[in-house]
Amino acid sequence: MDIQEYTELRSKLIKIRRVARVMKGGKRFRLSALVAVGDGNGRVGVALGKAQETVAAIKKAEERAKRRMIKVPIVNGTIPHEVIGRCSAARIFLKPASPGTGVIANLNVRAVLELAGIKNVIAKSLGSNNVINLIWATMDALSKLRSREEIMKARFGPQEEEETIPEREMKQIKQSTKRKRKFKQSTTS
Repeated sequence: MDIQEYTELRSKLIKIRRVARVMKGGKRFRLSALVAVGDGNGRVGVALGKAQETVAAIKKAEERAKRRMIKVPIVNGTIPHEVIGRCSAARIFLKPASPGTGVIANLNVRAVLELAGIKNVIAKSLGSNNVINLIWATMDALSKLRSREEIMKARFGPQEEEETIPEREMKQIKQSTKRKRKFKQSTTS
């Protein structure tokens, strides 16, 4: 990654807290900062930095977040499919939303999703509401997302540019999704 790419990145401080280490002479205090970094165009990273000063902790976290960035597939301003992310006891459910919905999520989760460039999504925290674990669960969910092209490539192998998926296979895919919808409707009724 070039330095020019770093200049277009935005960062957001999610949480800062004082942590202590107990030594023979007493407690030694340090600061822990959780920072999210993203370009607003499908790349986002999160990291934790620790130092004795606030500025140093934030700077460390930003540098680590830049190195840990992941690519997130975005389709029409939302995510391609539903996904659940987990970290320890924290779980988060992300669901695509129609245009105009906005980001309906916890304040901290919203920061990560907006830095990734996602405009419309619904998020629900299902487990613990510990901020740090919730952010890691969000990153887990975003890393599990796959675009339609990636899924098709995995199912049918690499396709040439001109060649498209045969009509028969597309019909099979559409029929299987219809069956799944009917099954969901019959089980919920």
